[in-house]
Amino acid sequence: MRIFQVLLCALVQICAVLAQTPPRPPVQAPDAGRRQYDSHCSVCHGGDGAGGELAPSILFRLPNRNDQELADLVRTGISSRGMPAFSLTDPEMSDLIAFLRTLRPHRGFAAPVRKKVETTDGKTLEGLVLGESSLDLALRTDDQRIHLLRTAGGRYRPVTSQTDWPTYNGQPGGNRYTTLTQIDKSNVAKLAPKWVFTMSNVSRLETTPLVVEGIMYVTSGNECYALDAGNGRELWHFQRPRTRGLVGNAAGGFNRGVGVAGDRVFMVTDNAHIIALHRFTGALLWETEMADWHQNYNATSAPLVAGGLVISGTAGGEQGARGFLAAYDQAGGKEVWRFWTVPARGEPGSETWIGKGIEHPSADTWFTGAYDSQLGLLYWPTGNPGPDYNDDERGGDNLYSCSILALDAKTGKLKWYYQATPHDVFDWDATEPLVLVDADWQGQARKLLIQANRNGFFYVFDRTSGKLLLAKPFVTKMTWATGVAPDGRPIRNPSQAMPSAEGAKVCPSQDGATNWFSTSYNPAAGLFYVQTLEKCTVFTKRPVEWEAGRGYLGGSARNVPDETPHKILRAIKIQTGDIAWELPQVGRGDSWGGTLASAAGLVFFGDDSGMFMAADALTGKPLWQFQTNQLWKASPMTYVFDGKQYFAAAAGQNIFAFGLLD
Repeated sequence: MRIFQVLLCALVQICAVLAQTPPRPPVQAPDAGRRQYDSHCSVCHGGDGAGGELAPSILFRLPNRNDQELADLVRTGISSRGMPAFSLTDPEMSDLIAFLRTLRPHRGFAAPVRKKVETTDGKTLEGLVLGESSLDLALRTDDQRIHLLRTAGGRYRPVTSQTDWPTYNGQPGGNRYTTLTQIDKSNVAKLAPKWVFTMSNVSRLETTPLVVEGIMYVTSGNECYALDAGNGRELWHFQRPRTRGLVGNAAGGFNRGVGVAGDRVFMVTDNAHIIALHRFTGALLWETEMADWHQNYNATSAPLVAGGLVISGTAGGEQGARGFLAAYDQAGGKEVWRFWTVPARGEPGSETWIGKGIEHPSADTWFTGAYDSQLGLLYWPTGNPGPDYNDDERGGDNLYSCSILALDAKTGKLKWYYQATPHDVFDWDATEPLVLVDADWQGQARKLLIQANRNGFFYVFDRTSGKLLLAKPFVTKMTWATGVAPDGRPIRNPSQAMPSAEGAKVCPSQDGATNWFSTSYNPAAGLFYVQTLEKCTVFTKRPVEWEAGRGYLGGSARNVPDETPHKILRAIKIQTGDIAWELPQVGRGDSWGGTLASAAGLVFFGDDSGMFMAADALTGKPLWQFQTNQLWKASPMTYVFDGKQYFAAAAGQNIFAFGLLD
């Protein structure tokens, strides 16, 4: 009997590990737990947990949460979805969870279905049904490929995308510009929603959808969905619990997207890991810890595929995490190189940090950069130094914070850099989009890098050498500097007050003249499209000491009393920095929707009032709008599926896809 008990205990532990939950000691019979479940849960979720009129099935969600997470969920509820909170004692909760762990799908319930079909091209397909209606079918065949099909008489017609959107900005060069012209000025007024996919229990989405071979990939914190890009049907879903006790932006539960290469989808997790998922199944292929989240690291943005590597940085700038950028092998996740954005004491560049601020310097690399495969160069923006507003212990320029870095993509070696805001005390990181364009510059063909920076200056560089070609303000509310000197350094306004205990008014605001929302460039028009913000901020300063699990701002930023911020879409002539046209928006200046330019002479953007809009790219005249009634936190993209062009964007908890009315 003793041997049997030992073997049984070992089996229980093995099963617990496979379910990704901690092993539990034997518990009493589930009768007490059944009574708790019947009293509190069954009226909504059904007596077997399979769902009912008032709530969905919980059978496939239980393995994704450990016991503590289940207890927290029961005690706090989900008020936004109608789930009340229940006050249970520890013994009652233990009984309930023990019973929940006994719930399993009954025989035949949601069982995998296989199907064999004939296609219109005379082939036969057989595989697992991922989704089906009277109009469509999604099959995953035994070779793990997904086939998207549409009904055609008694057979099925294969469909896919003809033009993909395979990386965060559509192309590694960072420019959200499309050569697609199916939707143009003559028919854009007929644009209408084609499908909507809602992601439950998430904050406002910040993801940019990717589309590869007809499959769309969208994310939120620690979860990724694969969708049929033609109708929004879910194909697979990867999810893991969010990290408890996390600090930083990722604690808000958002994620900006994925990178794709071959059969792998790459994304970061909230606790600063990078993972690879199988593109057709969602299975976890590998996982690498980029940094220890207990030291205030987290991660939010889409990795960038560059050659045979996948590149990612981390967040944590408001918590003093030392910034770095790292490259990982796509096949197994092994780190290939790492570039620290702040030198260690004694290394070249460390002399630009005077005081103990270098110990927790920030300058994180949380946003997605750009890649030039011909030059073999990777371009990445860096964050602000820490503490954000208190510079008492960080004299000097504080390299390489608030900078644009050009790195050798294979080795991570620094080729050139430009620091937009030396010794920043206003939280003006340089983590705004970097756009690579090839254009004529003063009669000479040059490879350019352009950026509208958070500090209010529009920059044009030669991206081969790093030479600054143009720097010009693109907002009217600018008090901190009067221009940029020939050596590239900003000319600071000597009358501009710095953060203090009493507070100092500074323009642009802490949010910046612009921010991480996407920009775009139309090469035919020579215009760069950027959402700008006319706003100021009152900056205050206070003492702060770094501590794990705490913020590291060293002050605060508050709105200017009686000021009305204005969000304005501006088109900038890259040759001169002049504003070609501008489109003011109605709102509070707190939206974060970016732009998308097209060869059809249109620019799409998220309006400050919640509308998704299209304007004439040459004049700024509004041509179409759809009111989402959401605060924009993401930027649009486009693709062609089954011969038809779509525009898609995340708004609120939804992914919207738009196409022409049939």
